[in-house]
Amino acid sequence: MAWNEPGGNSNNQDPWGGRRGGGDKKGPPDLDEAFRKLQDSLNGMFGSGKKRGGDSGSGKGAGLGLLGIGLAVLAAIWLYSAVYVVDEQEQAVVLRFGKYYETVGPGLNIYFPPIDRKYMENVTRERAYTKQGQMLTEDENIVEVPLTVQYKITNLQDFVLNVDQPEVSLQHATDSALRHVVGSTAMDKVLTEGREQMAVEIKERLQRFLDTYRTGITVTQVNVQSAAAPREVQEAFDDVIRAREDEQRARNQAESYANGVVPEARGQAQRIIEDANGYRDEVVSRAKGEADRFTKLVAEYRKAPEVTRQRLYLDTMQEVYSNTSKVLVSGKDGQSNLLYLPLDKMIDSRRSGSAPGHQRHAVGQ
Repeated sequence: MAWNEPGGNSNNQDPWGGRRGGGDKKGPPDLDEAFRKLQDSLNGMFGSGKKRGGDSGSGKGAGLGLLGIGLAVLAAIWLYSAVYVVDEQEQAVVLRFGKYYETVGPGLNIYFPPIDRKYMENVTRERAYTKQGQMLTEDENIVEVPLTVQYKITNLQDFVLNVDQPEVSLQHATDSALRHVVGSTAMDKVLTEGREQMAVEIKERLQRFLDTYRTGITVTQVNVQSAAAPREVQEAFDDVIRAREDEQRARNQAESYANGVVPEARGQAQRIIEDANGYRDEVVSRAKGEADRFTKLVAEYRKAPEVTRQRLYLDTMQEVYSNTSKVLVSGKDGQSNLLYLPLDKMIDSRRSGSAPGHQRHAVGQ
């Protein structure tokens, strides 16, 4: 119920504490009177000192004054929105009547809205996009591959004008490139040592997509993180990985043993071959020497048989006596025997550690 309705307030008191009837009026002034005072003040500011009861020219002056204030406010707002500052790391593309006009570098600039529109972006900051999902490998296994793409804007004009929502196009292109590369790779390479090569292939394919779309985006790096099997089959995949690690360890041990045994066996075989070749050369050379010596001896024997025979006998006896420690000399009658001991040779042979030769008997003539 309003305060001034009949019967609504028995004290006939308004909300500001004053009474409608008589008494002291301590409430606020009437609103119409406040508006009149404000209008008179504005008229005085713009050179019209007449009251409301004056001629109609005062009303026109007040209207012009309010219009001027409105225009000044609008001009200030337009100037505030038209002047802008481009940071050192940013660029701005200006469109005039919806058509590309210019690309603005760092500094203080101005454009003319609403006929101009500007798009300002940071072109030096590297941005990141993360992707993760289940994918099918070449050998028809499902793996979860997390991926991070780092990129930046290198052509702001293409980024603004050629593609609607270029970063969404980047996400779609990343998904396509990732699925293509993973679908062409075996599961063991995806899970183990093939991630680096996958990252290179994904980056190249993704950049080709973005260049074809002319998005103005350059991919700086692609990181393929540790891939894993789905949680439902993770234990089975872990068993397979452990089995492959055991296989690789056993193979490395076998190769290490083979690398130690095979060279040693080859060295022994080569030594045997060299010994055999040396013995063969020695036997052949000795045989050739004996044959040459016999041929020369036959020629000398034909020239002087008696002398050659005696010489052969003396050489043989010298060789025999030089290799024995005891010599038994018997006379012609067979009764007088003489035992000769070469003590000097026996002492020399003991010092050198060689055993004494076999005993030989010679019968003097």
